[in-house]
Amino acid sequence: QVQLVESGGGLVQAGGSLRLSCAASGRILSVNAMGWYRQAPGNERELVADITSGGSTNYLDSVKGRFTISRDNGKNTVYLQMNSLESEDTAVYYCNANMRVFGSLPRDYWGQGTQVTVSS
Repeated sequence: QVQLVESGGGLVQAGGSLRLSCAASGRILSVNAMGWYRQAPGNERELVADITSGGSTNYLDSVKGRFTISRDNGKNTVYLQMNSLESEDTAVYYCNANMRVFGSLPRDYWGQGTQVTVSS
């Protein structure tokens, strides 16, 4: 069974920092792009940042300069360093990975979500 397990969410004051981690496990053949999405109450899920297997990155405009996405290909893990957090960053953050596993074509997998709450 393939899993994406997230950690690192929590409650932080505005201006503070958090680091999210997401580790993929299971019978994985290859991991392509990995990324982080978020969904606030009443809003649609939006892409925060993603990173290709080669290290190319893409960010939501509102987090540029504050968030940094990185990955460890040897550990099938993606990270999101979040600095200068704002109340508008409050949301459930979901890890996403496009992976090929034994017996399947490449497709997207999702983590269970981790809550990030920024108090003003």
